[in-house]
Amino acid sequence: MKVQVRYFASIREALGEGEWIEVPAGASVREVRDQLIASSPVHAIALARGKALRCALNQALCDESTVATAHAEIAFFPPVTGG
Repeated sequence: MKVQVRYFASIREALGEGEWIEVPAGASVREVRDQLIASSPVHAIALARGKALRCALNQALCDESTVATAHAEIAFFPPVTGG
């Protein structure tokens, strides 16, 4: 299934605004993050497991165990962002 991934703040500076990716049906936000980390060295640094990141599914804050649906929007951003 395809999902739209969006990035904000310092992650956007490293990776751009976002991208559409293909993920397995029933993938969790954690699995999407892991797939992105494995996709390139730049993604691996920006989304590294040691970094504190917040995530949202369809514009609602969620934890990484949340399961995505087809055409969902998944956003990653630092815990504190500027306005």
